[in-house]
Amino acid sequence: MIKKQIMEDLKKYMKEKNKIALNAVKLLNNEIKNLEKERQEELKEDEIIKIVQKQIKMRNDSIEQYNKAGRSELAENEEEEIKYISKYMPEQLDDEKLEKIIKNCIEELGGEITPKEFGKLMGKVMPKVKGKADGTRVNKIVKKLVG
Repeated sequence: MIKKQIMEDLKKYMKEKNKIALNAVKLLNNEIKNLEKERQEELKEDEIIKIVQKQIKMRNDSIEQYNKAGRSELAENEEEEIKYISKYMPEQLDDEKLEKIIKNCIEELGGEITPKEFGKLMGKVMPKVKGKADGTRVNKIVKKLVG
């Protein structure tokens, strides 16, 4: 279970005095606890994965902003944090497997997709790759295949 692993990692990073890892995992843990407190129930694994995805996306956005501002040391810090929290994500699909899933979805939708049907295709693909592929990556491959 992800929550149990996060708690174990928090203890481990405290003992190691690994500030970057500790900060990243603490923020993730706090986000989970806050949502659980708000809902007054324990989160399911897929809900925790969504929080992890959100944390990674936020850090990627920060990296982009830091690089634009010429603050590479801050961007590197964010990249390090991503490494530590990415391990709570399910194994990510490689481009080849992702492309195969997208092609299967195209076949299911009749074999020929026009750019107007892009949203329909994305709606069919995303539930199949939930947690295993970033939406931006899926979008890029769909655009490549649809044209």
